[in-house]
Amino acid sequence: MNRQIVEFIKNIYANEYPVLLHRPIFIGNEKEYMAKCIDTSYVSYVGEFVNKFEKMVAEFTGAKYAVATVNGTSALHISLKLAGVKEGDEVLTQALTFVATVNAISYCGAKPIFVDSDMNNLGMSAEKLEQFLRNETVIGDDGFCHNKTTGRRIVSCVPVHIFGHSVRIDKICEICNKYNILVIEDSAESLGSYYKGQHTGTFGIIGVLSFNGNKVITTGGGGMILTNDEELAKRAKHITTTAKIPHKWEFDHDEIGFNYRMPNINAAVGCAQMENIQLFLKDKREISCLYREFFNSINLGYVGEPEFCQSNYWLNAILVKDVEQRGHLLEYTNKEGVMTRPVWILMNKLAMYKNAQTTNLENAKWLEARIVNIPSSVRMV
Repeated sequence: MNRQIVEFIKNIYANEYPVLLHRPIFIGNEKEYMAKCIDTSYVSYVGEFVNKFEKMVAEFTGAKYAVATVNGTSALHISLKLAGVKEGDEVLTQALTFVATVNAISYCGAKPIFVDSDMNNLGMSAEKLEQFLRNETVIGDDGFCHNKTTGRRIVSCVPVHIFGHSVRIDKICEICNKYNILVIEDSAESLGSYYKGQHTGTFGIIGVLSFNGNKVITTGGGGMILTNDEELAKRAKHITTTAKIPHKWEFDHDEIGFNYRMPNINAAVGCAQMENIQLFLKDKREISCLYREFFNSINLGYVGEPEFCQSNYWLNAILVKDVEQRGHLLEYTNKEGVMTRPVWILMNKLAMYKNAQTTNLENAKWLEARIVNIPSSVRMV
């Protein structure tokens, strides 16, 4: 079986060796825009491409406002601060995610609570979330949700759209609204994904995107804060620009800010990438169809888009029988020049988060032992 898988993947990516997990593709105006950026000398966060890139992403996602940052982690950090997360607070998220999700919570001095995953979409389980809030929390006199065990405020919930597959975000928002918990969507992996016709990252109070080198489109490094709230957008732009008060020459800052704005030269690449995003998404969907048909034919589980979701298929994934089969597959494919990877180690297993509170993580543990990501790059066109 392992040999069949390698041969099939090499056939899809016939002109590549090794076959990478997800490499960037530059087929448009990237060099032209970067040269223009360099010619103007505006290569830092001031320049026309930053504003243009924000506008392009906002229009594509349907968000009213988009604020570009240096990476997705910084965007999530600022989003949590905008939601009022403070030191000693708690934030609900999921154990099956990339570490940046939880690190951003820690940057605020807050503590994560890990919720189990949904078997159908790999993201946060709405049922497990509701069960935890019903049994383990109480609304305090201050109007906030409080953890019965720790007494701390639970201020925010950060569900993650894993591999571009949307969680049941409408249900999660509905549950959190009952408990006065603000939803921040970690949509880092899901540019171009929709749930019930609405783009991910636009359901909660804030959504976050990533444009790392391995994403559907890239700016090399970069992130974006999405929101429909004008005041939040203004605050996001202000504090990511070192909280500098606009002035022709004075350097006056009215609060602790962050140097988190995306440089113009990165945004120049992003503008060129956005011009081809529909082409990229079309090819990724075609690849997903090929994978689905093949893995069904050899009776191996393929992770397809869940109900009501139109996925960008950022990373294709399969489900093997057990952790032993996973190990054999990973060893063989990588030896043969086909890059495959396991899913992340569950966050509660990492040294810095081992004491975090969790729900029952039976689904996340099952998925962790079986998920293998396979090459998902857009093919050269």
